[in-house]
Amino acid sequence: MPVPCPATLLPRALRRSPAAGRESSRPAQAPGHDGGVSRPVVTITYCTRCRWMLRAQWYCGELLQTFEEVLGGVTLVPAQGGVFRVDVDGTAVWNRKRDGGFPEVTELKRRVRDLVAPGMALGHVDAAAARAGAPGGTGPEPPAGPAARSAPGPA
Repeated sequence: MPVPCPATLLPRALRRSPAAGRESSRPAQAPGHDGGVSRPVVTITYCTRCRWMLRAQWYCGELLQTFEEVLGGVTLVPAQGGVFRVDVDGTAVWNRKRDGGFPEVTELKRRVRDLVAPGMALGHVDAAAARAGAPGGTGPEPPAGPAARSAPGPA
């Protein structure tokens, strides 16, 4: 059974109105231009026996904060067997077993962004990727200033 993130972390479009008062059997959906669902949904599947729920919740909050106007939601799905996967509408973004461990949050945001909003700038995340020579970057920046050029190397 999916574990919802706290309501305060949900995108504005998914938060319940305090005046609503009625419980609905339908899950909250992100509205599209025609009133239907058109925003992508991220699914984070995590192993409960490995105690990875807090990590999954942290990624959930980071993704919702960064992509609040883009995502339709983030769903947490408890599982077993050492699984930790992040998918966007069924497309694998990260798999702990395939990709080796857990992603840095900047790498996860970059991969999600490339699927849901390729033109979206991630600010300092993109600048760090450019300096590190990551895909989409321009490569490492040259050293700045004369001190950086004349600094002795390791002995």
